Amino acid sequence: MLSSGITGLGSQSSIPNVAPETIEIKAPMLQSESRSENFKVITKRSITVEEYVRNYFSDIPVMIEIAKCESRFRQHDRDGDTLRGEKNNLDRGVMQINEFYHIEDSEKLGFDILTLEGNTSYARSLFEKYGVKPWSSSSRCWNKTSAYSQYKKELAMK
Repeated sequence: MLSSGITGLGSQSSIPNVAPETIEIKAPMLQSESRSENFKVITKRSITVEEYVRNYFSDIPVMIEIAKCESRFRQHDRDGDTLRGEKNNLDRGVMQINEFYHIEDSEKLGFDILTLEGNTSYARSLFEKYGVKPWSSSSRCWNKTSAYSQYKKELAMK
């Protein structure tokens, strides 16, 4: 069985940020191991939203900084609902995708921005089309980071 392994609010809370699941991998038994089965199940630990974002955007470090500024790496609020923006309650999830402007396009592309996977995938799609512009309202937080400096250098080389 292979399923998503994303849970938690990092160290901020013990309330799960998404449904707790684990990744199970069936691995062949070594001859030195004695079990009646031919396979053993290895269960990996669940990862936090921050770990997911850092992994998913490892090729675009400025997006990691944006997620940190926009949501403090949170996908869900304390009640387990998809996080809403503090200034605009139509901004949703870890990347604070605005429902008013993006729900129709995200759905056409097959992304559910209320899920962590859909929210980050649609954010990547926005980034590929518009760069960091969709997150300009939080730029005071991330525009002084080394990740943004690197992003600007890469843009200048294109």
